[in-house]
Amino acid sequence: MAARAAAPARSGAAKIPTLGWDEARPAPVVLVSGPEELLAERATRSIRAALVAADPSVEVSDLDAAVASPGDLTTLASPSLFGEPRLIRVTGVERLSEGFLTEALRYLEHPADDTTVVLRHAGGARGKKLIDAVRGGLGGGIEIACAELKRDADRSSFAAAEFRAAGKRIAPGALRVLVSAFQEDLAELASACQQLIADTRGDISESTVETYYAGRVETNAFAVADAAIAGRRGDALVLLRHAIATGADPVPIVAAIAMKLRTMARVFDARGGGPQVAAELGLAPWQVDRARRDAQGWQADGLGRAMVMIAETDERVKGAARDPEFAVERLVAFVATRGEG
Repeated sequence: MAARAAAPARSGAAKIPTLGWDEARPAPVVLVSGPEELLAERATRSIRAALVAADPSVEVSDLDAAVASPGDLTTLASPSLFGEPRLIRVTGVERLSEGFLTEALRYLEHPADDTTVVLRHAGGARGKKLIDAVRGGLGGGIEIACAELKRDADRSSFAAAEFRAAGKRIAPGALRVLVSAFQEDLAELASACQQLIADTRGDISESTVETYYAGRVETNAFAVADAAIAGRRGDALVLLRHAIATGADPVPIVAAIAMKLRTMARVFDARGGGPQVAAELGLAPWQVDRARRDAQGWQADGLGRAMVMIAETDERVKGAARDPEFAVERLVAFVATRGEG
């Protein structure tokens, strides 16, 4: 079972079950609390998967508590003509409006049949009245705690679970190297795990991880990629030179840039909210939101040219060029112009 952080402290004893993100299950009301967005997304996705497995006709709706109009929740929870079960995913409960608070408290008194309402609260004092009502048992709900995974042991257990779920074995030393390389961002740790799962055959050794992420503790491939994609040419080149000086291999740097550009390309012309686009493309909503932020300032033609250069550089750093470091430096400089240089 994957590790979870301790549930956040709260006043008074809760009258509903508090589960870890990896134990998420449907209930009339599910409070998904805590600041770790990746775990909250995983929990919500598990709930949806369980409902779909039970009845593929489940109707899924999204609601933002900060801008919801009075009656929105009641309308979405109302029985449909064919009586399909419903999943209502409510985001922004930590920013809820007074109108939504009033309606949600009224809904908790009489939850709709065959309906699961997921309330996502990322933290803070706002929305406390609603949270306390759920925790006090009104609505017959459960809570999924998604606190930050701050300890190395928790993050190691999380990463190990990623490989175990994919049927992959990773050596203990390799797991330590990987976790130490991604201490700041759980989402990037998850992405690194998925990249290794997708790109490697057989067991994952320490040398495999070092090939991909050497130098990541000091300066990493994703920092180089982020600076280049944001158009910060000088910062990107300084980070790149420092990464190479501390032992980073050009191959994972090119891979990091390629991964980000590919995701940007997939969401570039996509229309709709994050959850809708994520479902259509097989991504997580946080990946869609991040890629959309990265794509700001880019044009479609420039992105296309950058993708072409990625393919050429990938070939060069894997043996087609005498100087792979120059090849990746040229790529970083080009990407920093957003494909216009």
